[in-house]
Amino acid sequence: MLLLLDTPSLYYRAFYGVPESVTAPDGTPVNAVRGLLDMIATLVREHSPSGLAACMDADWRPAFRVAAIPSYKTHRLAADGGEETPETLVPQITVIEQVLDAAGIARIGVAGYEADDVIGTFTARSAGPVDIVTGDRDLFQLVDDARPVRVLYTVRGIKNIQPVDEAAVTGRYGIPGRCYADFAVLRGDPSDGLPGVPGVGDKTAAALITRFGSLPALLEAADGDDPALTRAQRARLAAARDYLAVAPAVVRVAPDAPVPETDLSLPAAPRDPEALASLGERYGLASPLKRLAAALGWQA
Repeated sequence: MLLLLDTPSLYYRAFYGVPESVTAPDGTPVNAVRGLLDMIATLVREHSPSGLAACMDADWRPAFRVAAIPSYKTHRLAADGGEETPETLVPQITVIEQVLDAAGIARIGVAGYEADDVIGTFTARSAGPVDIVTGDRDLFQLVDDARPVRVLYTVRGIKNIQPVDEAAVTGRYGIPGRCYADFAVLRGDPSDGLPGVPGVGDKTAAALITRFGSLPALLEAADGDDPALTRAQRARLAAARDYLAVAPAVVRVAPDAPVPETDLSLPAAPRDPEALASLGERYGLASPLKRLAAALGWQA
């Protein structure tokens, strides 16, 4: 089984879940670093993956998504045009990258794409089962019982993970299990700056996707005389045609991002033991690194 980590989602959860009083010997906050390392150790120990990838945001707001919908993630823009990130988290991201690299855990980001797209591409390439660890509902669009692909949803924390398969998507939203992206296009997502179709909320979006099976089929029906659509629904869809023409490319994760071929095997030993030991000493990470080493089966 391949375990794909939505790393930004996880280190944000660690940052807010572990007190900032957790610091390095020099007083530097390392709560996100320690929390993420313990998350990875727990996931490896409990799920025994054969492969592992820490997927990263090389671009948290890709140009192709902004060009399609300018409001995409605008609420998270900082004054300098970058992503608004807690001041004490920013330097920890660099430490996270250094620790993952020294440990030998594959860390992958691709210019112009988000971590979601890296996850989508690795999922499309995988010949076997995939578990995706995230707190982001957008990745529910990848669940596929036939392969199988699941989301391990962290909304209640890493120790209370909710496995999400097609039945869980259906139970939560009342839609076919593989239709989350089309559903999200219709109802919108304020957390990502996606307006959705005005007048179409969760229940209507779910009913329309369930009735027609897909967004293209729904739009084809709207162009015709299908009696399953009310006059009001037809009018709302017609008024939102410009949005509906571009939104799918924004909502759907890329299955074909230019992700390099990467060995995703779990490291049998640290890639750079000296660098890892140095980072552990500098940032006071001996305990979480010991737990990670035990989970990965490294010899002491």
